[in-house]
Amino acid sequence: MQLQLKSLLLMQLAFFVICCLDEALGSGRDFYKILNVKRSANTNEIKKAYRRLAKELHPDKNKDDPDASTKFQDLGAAYEVLSNADKRKTYDRCGEECLKKEGMMDHGGDPFSSFFGDFGFHFGNGDPHQQDTPRGGDIVMNMYVSLEELYSGNFVEIVRNKPVMKPASGTRKCNCRQEMVTRNLGPGRFQMIQQTVCDECPNVKLVNEERTLEIEVEQGMVDGQETRFVAEGEPHIDGEPGDLIIRIQQMPHPRFLRKGDDLYTNVTISLQDALVGFSMEVKHLDGHLVPITREKITWPGARIRKKGEGMPNYENNNLTGNLYITFDVDFPKKDLTDEDKEALKKILDQSSINRIYNGL
Repeated sequence: MQLQLKSLLLMQLAFFVICCLDEALGSGRDFYKILNVKRSANTNEIKKAYRRLAKELHPDKNKDDPDASTKFQDLGAAYEVLSNADKRKTYDRCGEECLKKEGMMDHGGDPFSSFFGDFGFHFGNGDPHQQDTPRGGDIVMNMYVSLEELYSGNFVEIVRNKPVMKPASGTRKCNCRQEMVTRNLGPGRFQMIQQTVCDECPNVKLVNEERTLEIEVEQGMVDGQETRFVAEGEPHIDGEPGDLIIRIQQMPHPRFLRKGDDLYTNVTISLQDALVGFSMEVKHLDGHLVPITREKITWPGARIRKKGEGMPNYENNNLTGNLYITFDVDFPKKDLTDEDKEALKKILDQSSINRIYNGL
């Protein structure tokens, strides 16, 4: 009887805890569901999910969806909370309402400003830079990345000293343009001439400000691929700033050579292993081991293919290239005795082969 009573009390307590959690988390938006990530997702997984969904849900790309702006704001709020360790801990404990009560929901910053660059998206037809407004120059910066980063993906922070316009004392001539004006030369005489006409604008000065930008090295990116940060380039006092273009430069790797989505490597084995077979493992770019087993003779220059062990495809990470392994044979350096030579001749049972050819 007491055992049944204890079991009943435990069930009621568990039901009460579940109801409390549901009530707490149900009082606001489900940020994990919005980002489509597990509750155990790490920061990089959250960033990748946000970046992918931000491209899909951006209002400029979904003009026919009346809820596009709301979805995009929800996505920004979810990233704001789950990418911040303190906010995420509070949210996991008691939901969005607790964040609001404790003043932890900013809603003031633009997550794109550091993640993609200001105004980091342009969707639709036409070149966004085809406009009459003068524009500053683009800045191209090479970012050297390892093959490991291109295989697994990574987030890299760069610090840029960006010239920013600030108010200054006085005025300046701006919006200068050429206009036709009429000049009176005397009674009944006038002349049309072209002259420069300017407006008087408040004066400005350029001040360097330190700015942190976050760049995602996506899986499968290729050498020379570019990421554009809109409005992060050179400023223009009378117009818009140019763009910052980050160009991926793949560093040489000591063990692997990349060709498209395929990887190539060489393995040196002993003459003994070449003749009797062997089992070994090749350490891949992310640390996992690729098993190799040969039960037949392996000649110098022999190549095997490990399907699906190459680079992930940039457009579709579910597709991967192949890993090609070419074998070199390390011949023994010591001299053989006459007895050893005779024993080898009996084992190999080969006649002498002497071929002279032109190498083709």
